[in-house]
Amino acid sequence: MLDVEVIDDPAAAVSALDPIRGRLLAELTEPASAAALATRVGISRQKVNYHLRALEEHRLVAEAGERRWGGLRERLLVATAASYVVSPGAMGPVAADPGRTNDRLSASYLIALAARAVREVGELWAVAREKNKRLATLSIDTAVHFRSPSDRAEFTRELSDAITSLVARYHDVSDPRARGYRLLVAAYPAPQED
Repeated sequence: MLDVEVIDDPAAAVSALDPIRGRLLAELTEPASAAALATRVGISRQKVNYHLRALEEHRLVAEAGERRWGGLRERLLVATAASYVVSPGAMGPVAADPGRTNDRLSASYLIALAARAVREVGELWAVAREKNKRLATLSIDTAVHFRSPSDRAEFTRELSDAITSLVARYHDVSDPRARGYRLLVAAYPAPQED
């Protein structure tokens, strides 16, 4: 089971976003039968089977074995991932695109950048998994509290200078074997915690 799976097929996204199917996916972190799921979610086994077939068709659940109850065989299914993210690519031509936003300091630009990262990394990761390879990435996530807007502005200037200096030092387009990487640095107000 993957930690997270990126759904890029619109039909699979629709299937996963159905409330009953979403509940079934959440219940399938461990292998379970349709009968066991029906008891847990409070709907008939036939309806559970209908929803499981749809999830299985889109590869959101997979067979995890079987067990025998008397003369009957029960299939056990499990979710293919612990959690799912719908790729903006599933939206087709209306997907968020940073190229459509002129204001690089706006929330819409940040959302479009994050959406592009989900789409691109999801596609690259799917290819890497097919080839049984690891996808080399770098992620940094931290929090910073600024005393004032001027401190935030000074931090932004220093961070920009540091990144510009690092990129200038390591960026090399002269080597045809060099691999390009996309660097995304973002900051936004942290949501209030309860």
